[in-house]
Amino acid sequence: MLRLPHGASLMPFWYTLLLAIITPLYRLRVFLRSRHEADYQSEIHQRFGPLQPATLKNPVWIHAVSVGETNAAQPIIEHLLGLDLPVLVTNTTRTGAARVRTLFANFIAEQRLEQDFLPVDTAQLMRDFVEIHQPRALLMIETEIWPNLLAVLEQRHIPSILINARLSERSAKGYGRFPSLVTPMLKRLTLIAAQDQDTAERFVNLGAVPTHVFVTGSLKFDLSAPESALGLAQEIKTAWHLEGRPVIFAASTHEPEEKLVLEQFKTLHAEFPNALLIIAPRHPERFDRAADLIAEQGFQYARRSRGESVDAQTPVFLADSMGEMWTWYSLAQIAFVGGSFSETGGHNPLEAASLGVPVVMGPHTFNFAQIVDQFKQAGALIQVERPEDLAPVWREWLLHENLRLDAAHAASHVMSANRGALQRQLNLVDGLLKQ
Repeated sequence: MLRLPHGASLMPFWYTLLLAIITPLYRLRVFLRSRHEADYQSEIHQRFGPLQPATLKNPVWIHAVSVGETNAAQPIIEHLLGLDLPVLVTNTTRTGAARVRTLFANFIAEQRLEQDFLPVDTAQLMRDFVEIHQPRALLMIETEIWPNLLAVLEQRHIPSILINARLSERSAKGYGRFPSLVTPMLKRLTLIAAQDQDTAERFVNLGAVPTHVFVTGSLKFDLSAPESALGLAQEIKTAWHLEGRPVIFAASTHEPEEKLVLEQFKTLHAEFPNALLIIAPRHPERFDRAADLIAEQGFQYARRSRGESVDAQTPVFLADSMGEMWTWYSLAQIAFVGGSFSETGGHNPLEAASLGVPVVMGPHTFNFAQIVDQFKQAGALIQVERPEDLAPVWREWLLHENLRLDAAHAASHVMSANRGALQRQLNLVDGLLKQ
């Protein structure tokens, strides 16, 4: 195996030292979270070494942090598989890994696609990983880029592209504090496909090569609900007798949003006793806590993980499952998109919008500021400053169907006007692979 001389450093000393301090803590976190999982030992090897032999040689490597990035990458992965190219997908989270294994189970079985966890960004692990897999190119989705990884790829003359790139003003300020690390890292990227002009300018200001940065739009404007999700939604709607029943979906919620949403729903429920609230916490480890919060508010509820159904006396449903967001959005007339009443910075409203579901969000939406602004200006999204403003917005939309339908039509119009990012980014990927 090719190795650089022992002790050779690709990074500032402080970054190497920081990794040395953080890695044992990260390993402990993985142990506490995953030690009872059947694939725990495999996960440990993939993240921390010793690395195992590759299933595929010379794949196109795609790194998608979690579920959202994996969903965004799905059409690109399908395109590459359609070209009969071997594909390696790495993830950071277990939920992202599970999503890959679900979406591409047949291709994994046929040994056309391999899924691994991304190793920790030490120089030696990254050198070993690249040597084992010998990727022909790396496509990173949206936000997560690693200094040692990009340095190793540059040494091996392997091209890299940041797909569907987004960088908030807040994140850019954070990166800007470490120019000795960030500037060389960004210069090593072969291409950056930015979601919007603001993102492109932030990358250039941080040191990216201007001629390597392209504004392509967001892949998520090209999203469409899978037929399987729409079919399941129709089955559930019939089985639960939801025709004519108001359904509000609280999507990707964080602490303390479940409590806030439940309190507002209690206010609304007094006026709309047949309304149904569906809650889907962002992280699986919070499912049980969300169930406790529902019970504390005095609501009868059903849980997806238990296979429970909703009846006329069930006002709250806990969607404690993974990979079914499209189904819950398909059932809803109104969506609250979470992360917007926490410091998370909000999640993407585009899944709701693609189904014509009007959205309400809290004040913290810096992760998708430009997209949120587009929908606000079109009248497809309402942003509120206080949790107590949620119930009045829901009430207005439920009382006045014409207002809700106007917002739904506006959402669909914004989606249609912004489609095309997928083809633009595929053109960049295809060009990169032909080099």
